[in-house]
Amino acid sequence: MEPFDPSELPELLKLYYRRLFPYAQYYRWLNYGGGDGGRELVIKNYFQHREFSFTLKDDIYIRYQSFNNQSDLEKEMQKMNPYKIDIGAVYSHRPSQHNTVKLGAFQAQEKELVFDIDMTDYDDVRSCCSSADICSKCWTLMTMAIRIIDRALREDFGFKHRLWVYSGRRGVHCWVCDESVRKLSSAVRSGIVEYLSLVKGGQDVKKKVHLSENIHPFIRKSINIINKYFEEYALVEQDILGNKESCDKILALVPETIRDDLQKIFLKHHSSLQRWKHLKEYLKNDIKNDKCGPWLEWEIMLQYCFPRLDINVSKGINHLLKSPFSVHPKTGRISVPIDLQKVDQFDPFTVPTISSICHELDAITTNEAEKEENKAESNIKHRTRDYKKTSLGPYIKVFEQFLENLDKSRKGELLKKSDLQKDF
Repeated sequence: MEPFDPSELPELLKLYYRRLFPYAQYYRWLNYGGGDGGRELVIKNYFQHREFSFTLKDDIYIRYQSFNNQSDLEKEMQKMNPYKIDIGAVYSHRPSQHNTVKLGAFQAQEKELVFDIDMTDYDDVRSCCSSADICSKCWTLMTMAIRIIDRALREDFGFKHRLWVYSGRRGVHCWVCDESVRKLSSAVRSGIVEYLSLVKGGQDVKKKVHLSENIHPFIRKSINIINKYFEEYALVEQDILGNKESCDKILALVPETIRDDLQKIFLKHHSSLQRWKHLKEYLKNDIKNDKCGPWLEWEIMLQYCFPRLDINVSKGINHLLKSPFSVHPKTGRISVPIDLQKVDQFDPFTVPTISSICHELDAITTNEAEKEENKAESNIKHRTRDYKKTSLGPYIKVFEQFLENLDKSRKGELLKKSDLQKDF
């Protein structure tokens, strides 16, 4: 992927919003069938009541933007060229008119249930990078997080429409878009995120995972997923028992009564693989401390590998979250949807950057201009498919598949509704 030069961003954004942003699909998503033939499942002005916020050059932040339709949104984005777009809730009134509404009447009513997983929250358990940096060694944390959370949302809660999106730098977001989910109260959202949280405690808390003898099926299933990655990720790439400092971190997670024994084991063996193998054997045969059980090994695995969610992002209905297809101003990478069938293959470093797709477009345009010199072509016809010719195309396909499934289930609900009303 070619290097990104932030000084080029204003010009690149102009081209991106003019010719590459997938407005039609984006509007189709956030409109949720509003106004389709008068029998929609959402309120007619769902899209018009949605809050957008734009971050402009020099960190100028504009909240409570709202738009009448796709054309309005397009015009405004092409006029403002936002460095970042955030999506908020659907309100009781148009957000752009929130100042004219009687005090207290302007209320957030609906929003997708969202999750934000950020690599910086794992700094205490990754040795390769810290802060905003990521590499292929620690990206596995995001792969495990998607697999664990997505399985639970699908199987434990029965949520069907889950859009996973790369943030553009160091994390992933999930948008759960089922109709019933968008209506959930803040209290229910808190309950869901609480169910999905196991790693608890701030920087000063050493042991962040506590299991009891009754292991919930959610935890067992999460352990099964972690098991598939643990050896390669934790023992080889992160080398979590590779030196004295990292061994001490793990010893701090076990009861004092067995620390000395484990210390001796660690001195006898030198690789993380060997040390972990003997730690497991010791815990299996440990008579001194019957309070350990197999869950001590699991507590360590969960502390090092289990997803760490930003609870506040999920529980607040009016909380804004970065939009899919937004551009990350520091990396230039596009926030692209992640194909759930290919989670293990997803590589943040091969995600298209705004410079790469704009240059691809330039090359195509030049090439086509030479071919079409003698033909007059409609600009609009061209533009609708410009993104398909760039490396952004496959990611938009993933998004379209997600929209297809949303449409199908909406039509199914409408049919059910009309059957109930005997409205044939």
